[in-house]
Amino acid sequence: MPNTYRWIFFSLLFLIIQQQLLARQGDEKPVKFVMVGLSHGHSHWIFQKQFQGDFELVGVYEPNAALIQQFKERYNLDDALFFPDLDRMLDELQPDGALAFGPISEHLNVVRYCAPRGIHVMVEKPLAFSVAHAEEMENLAKSNDIHLLTNYETSWYPTTDAVINYVLHDTGELGPIRKAVFHHGHRGPKEIGVGPEFLEWLTDPEQNGAGALIDFGCYGANIMTTLMQGERPVSVLALSQTHKPETYPLVDDETTILVEYKKAQAIIQASWNWPFDRKDMEVYGSNGYCMALDRKNLKTRFKGEGTETPRLIEVRDTGTIINAFEYFAGVIKGSLEVSDYGLYSLENNLLVVEILSSAIESAKTGKRIYLKDKE
Repeated sequence: MPNTYRWIFFSLLFLIIQQQLLARQGDEKPVKFVMVGLSHGHSHWIFQKQFQGDFELVGVYEPNAALIQQFKERYNLDDALFFPDLDRMLDELQPDGALAFGPISEHLNVVRYCAPRGIHVMVEKPLAFSVAHAEEMENLAKSNDIHLLTNYETSWYPTTDAVINYVLHDTGELGPIRKAVFHHGHRGPKEIGVGPEFLEWLTDPEQNGAGALIDFGCYGANIMTTLMQGERPVSVLALSQTHKPETYPLVDDETTILVEYKKAQAIIQASWNWPFDRKDMEVYGSNGYCMALDRKNLKTRFKGEGTETPRLIEVRDTGTIINAFEYFAGVIKGSLEVSDYGLYSLENNLLVVEILSSAIESAKTGKRIYLKDKE
C-alpha cells in the first residue's frame, strides 16, 4: 500500500512539474525589436527570410517617406509598422531591443532615446567614429544597465571564429601572434549601386567620419582587438587617398592603417577601389599562419606538420551564429553571453573607435598617433 501511494504521489508531482514547464514555455514570447533608420544598406537583412528567428520586428522609425514607401512595396509591409515619431514608438511598443541602421553620427542619439527606457541597442558597424560619442554611449549603457552591441558581417563568418580559436584557444600550433593583415573593400559604394539615401551620408565626413577608412577599416580593427584580447595599441599611423575625387570629393576611397602593439602589428587595408569584393585576413604567429580566404575557407600552415604544402580547410561548424538578430535576441534573453572583448562587445568597440579616430587624425596630419594609457 505505501508503495502505491508513493507511486501516485510522484506521478502527480511529475505532472505538476510538466505542466509548469509547458506553461512557462508558452509564456516565453519572441523578443520585440524596433528599427531606428532604414538608410543603411544592411537594413534590408531583417526583412529577408534567412535572417528570421525568435524575435519580432514590431516598429520602424524612418523620417524619409520615400524610403519607407520603397520598403513597403519591396517587402509588402503594413502601414502600421511605421511610426513618424521615435518617442511615441518607443513608449507605445516598449520593445526589448532597438536596431540602429541610420548614419553613424546618429548612433549616440539612438542610445540617448533607448538607454533611459531600458531598451537594449545594437548598432550597425562601427559603434561611432568620435571618441566623445563612444564614451557617452558607454556611460548611458552602463548607467542604465543595457546591452550595447555592434554588428559586423564578419562576425557571422565561421572562418573568423576559426582564426580566433587558433589564436586564443588552440594548443599552440600558431604561436604568439606577430602580425595580421586585413583586406576589406570593394569597387566603391556608388559603383556597386547602393541607394542614394545611403550614399549621401556614407560619403559625408560629418555623418560617417571618413570614407573607406570608416566603412571598411572598422572590420580589421574589430577582429584585431579580439585577437589581442583588448590590448591597447601603442600607436596608429594611416595613409588615406582619394583616387576618384569626382565621385568622392569629401572623403577617402583608399586607406591603409598600421596599428602598432608591443609585440605585434596589424595592417588594415580599406578600399573603395578594388575590382572585386574582399573580406579576408591573414594572421601570422611565431609557428605558422592561418588565412581566412572568405567566410568558409581557411588556409593554414604550421611548423612540424611534415609538409611544405599549406592545408586548405572548409570550415563547416564552429558554432558561429550567422544571424546577428538572433544573436542579439539571445543576449537579451540571457541564453547567450557576450565574451570579454568579443566581436560584438562594447569593450571591443570602444577601442575600435579609438583606433579609427586616431587613424582619421593621422591621415589628416601625416603623423603617427600614440594612444594614451587608460587611467
